[in-house]
Order: sequence, then C-alpha cells, then structure tokens
Amino acid sequence: MSELRALLFDVDGTLAETERDGHRAAFNQAFSEHRLPWHWSERLYGALLTVTGGKERITHYAAEYDPDWLAKPGAEAAIAAIHASKNRHYQDLLRNSGIALRRGLRPLLAEARMAGLQLGIVTTTSRGNLDSLLAATLDTDTRDAFGVRVAGEDVRRKKPDPECYTRALATLNLRPDQVLAVEDSRNGLLAARGAGLQVLIVRSFYFAEEDFGEAFAVADDFRDLRLTELRRRFGLNCGAPVSDTTHFSVVPDTVLVQ
Repeated sequence: MSELRALLFDVDGTLAETERDGHRAAFNQAFSEHRLPWHWSERLYGALLTVTGGKERITHYAAEYDPDWLAKPGAEAAIAAIHASKNRHYQDLLRNSGIALRRGLRPLLAEARMAGLQLGIVTTTSRGNLDSLLAATLDTDTRDAFGVRVAGEDVRRKKPDPECYTRALATLNLRPDQVLAVEDSRNGLLAARGAGLQVLIVRSFYFAEEDFGEAFAVADDFRDLRLTELRRRFGLNCGAPVSDTTHFSVVPDTVLVQ
C-alpha cells in the first residue's frame, strides 16, 4: 500500500469554473478589440475546449471557420497578440468581478495542509492567468502552499500529453504512486494517467459527460470529499490495473459504487 504524499490540481474547471464566464468572455473581448467578426458561444466554446492551449484554440478555430484569415502573412503574430489581449481581459475579469473557487475546495485544501501533504498545480493556462486566479481567490498562506506550479509555458506539449505531470513529479521528487491528480476533463485524465498517476475527477460545467473510465474516483464537487477516505482508497488502488480500479463518488463516511 502506497502512502499519499501530494495532490496536484488542474486549474480551469477544477479549482474554479473559469471557462464559460471567464476565458470565453475574455476571448470574445479580445476578438472585438482586434476587430475580428468572431464570437464564441457557450456551445461552440465547449467544443473548442477539446483543443488545449489558448493560442492553439485560436489557430484551430481560424483553420475551421476563417482559413483565409489564417493564411494571411503575419497570422501567427496576430494570434499571439490576440492571446495576449485575451489574457489581459481575463485577468481584469478576475480582479473586477471575481470567480469563486469550486464549492468545498477550501476545506479540502486546509485538511491536506494540516495532514502535511504537498500541494501543486499542473495546468495548460498561462502563469499570469494562474497567478491572477490564485491572488483573487486565496489567502497568501494557501497560495504559498502550492509549492509546485507547472503552467502552459513550462512545457512543449500540453495535455493530454503527460509532460506537465512528469515535470511536476520531478520537482516534487516523488513517485507516481505517491501523488493524486485532481482534474475535470478527459484530456487532463489522460495526461495524468500517462505519467502513472491516479486521478480524482471533479466534474465541471463543460466536461461533466466525458468518459472518465480510467479515473479512480469521480465527484460532482469538493463538498463531500474527505481526505481520510481519499487516502484510504488511494492506497488500496495503487498498483491496480486501470481496468480493475473502482469508480466511486466520495461522500461522508460512505463509498457509493457507480
């Protein structure tokens, strides 16, 4: 039985529901600023989220819906400028309107810190966006507890590639069977599993219906998660083949098999 030593959290959709009313709104503001006739509806943005990375998402959209624009000289530089504008708008949204953390996350973070677990973040978003979200939602001590932070610009290949998680493991100096990843999407699940980690899925607005068959636990939010039960199940499942893992939602003093 392996002992749980660290929790690694995804950001968008996992720490907070940032995608629909945060990033999507900021992209649309950036398109307007750059005088582009583009608008990403809730439904379209959900489909675009299968592409990880903001610049990659813009490129994918342009290739599908505005290939003539993408073929123009300077399109790559324009994409970088649009993305920079989007990040600025997103950070303004965080400062001015605020985006709340997922329900139940604060008590779980406090419980993990008291238990001596290391905390880290593994995300495809930029470091500036990450820092802005943490500053807007967490006190200084809790922010500082995230000792490992791997952001989009720190890796060559984004999720579902496992590079971000292998980098975090190297920084933690821990084995995969000592670390639990917390994700909300299948891309994140695949990235973490590719690095050998077990994965807790906390369903989010856009990814609630994805296939999470390889996860060892699935929950609707953090409110009913208990660290003691997670640690117990983590130890029991370490080393088990993916096909043999138990899929369950964690609730107080109970485990419901799905």
